[in-house]
Amino acid sequence: MRWLFLLLVLFAAGCGSAAPGGGPNLIRVAAAASLKPAFEELSPAFREKHPGVSVQVTYGASGSLFAQITNGAPFDLYLSADTDYPQRLVEQGAARSDGFFRYATGRLVVWVPEGSPIRLDTDGLKALAGPGVRTVAVPNPRHAPYGRAAEAALTRTGLWDAIRDRIVFGENVEQVANILHTGTADAGFLPVSLARSPALAGGRTWAVPPDLYPPLEQAGVVLAGAADPDAAGTFRAFLTGSDGRAILARHGFDPPRE
Repeated sequence: MRWLFLLLVLFAAGCGSAAPGGGPNLIRVAAAASLKPAFEELSPAFREKHPGVSVQVTYGASGSLFAQITNGAPFDLYLSADTDYPQRLVEQGAARSDGFFRYATGRLVVWVPEGSPIRLDTDGLKALAGPGVRTVAVPNPRHAPYGRAAEAALTRTGLWDAIRDRIVFGENVEQVANILHTGTADAGFLPVSLARSPALAGGRTWAVPPDLYPPLEQAGVVLAGAADPDAAGTFRAFLTGSDGRAILARHGFDPPRE
């Protein structure tokens, strides 16, 4: 079954956001779904500075991508929504020991439709336990760092058990955004980047106080099996440089903590 798994991963990678013209300078990126809106800017900006290098991106929950990589998925660069998964890859020898880097700090928000009666502005997270709230979308904490942050915030406010039967889990933050877009849930936890996406532009966001969840430090790593580690390093330098950080900031990411 291992060969079938790898074929499926290869197919998924081919269906990702890819620049035309592969070749030896192709960078295959496994990126947390929270980065998808930012990559709509990052990829063309990088290609403008490095026209000889193509970028191919596969998005997913950080934990799901980690599992794919440990099973031999052919990626060059892994961008997680936390620091734990990249560090584990280094410890396992699946990533270069000198390839670990922090690139951003994420922020967690709750999104509700415009006109929603949920009073987050006055009641905070306790509003999610109100009688008018039927479902709350949360990224799966088993795979998604933003889901773990949401669970931590709800637990610290004593609400996790109170609203557990109202929670609908999305496999990753992009799936939660789709759930909210279709109106399947009354509220949901998202990174700022996806809450600002055009599909959710008609809603309202409430910033979850950062002291309610561990810092969402986001890190990446150049993988040991990178076909072109120099090209992967070039993208790393762009992402952590002034141009990359300016783009990330426009999509709601703060600089990494030093």
